Amino acid sequence: MTKLHHSMARMAEQENENLELTSLEARVDELIRTVENLASENRALKSQHATLASERALLIEKTEMARTRVEAMIARLKAMESRS
Repeated sequence: MTKLHHSMARMAEQENENLELTSLEARVDELIRTVENLASENRALKSQHATLASERALLIEKTEMARTRVEAMIARLKAMESRS
């Protein structure tokens, strides 16, 4: 192989390696963006979960208070009924 052919072959090989590195770099950048997006989404979902858990606890408490009040009203009605 002549010196010129050897030099051209080496340049082509380097260009191919540069293309592969550029492609790999693009893929890594894409994966980094994906990880960042998923981390952000995860934080948002955790926050939403905490909010919903608080709302659920409040609704359970309100339901229990309403149940207690209804049971008290029923007891008073039964007491009134038995006195009549």
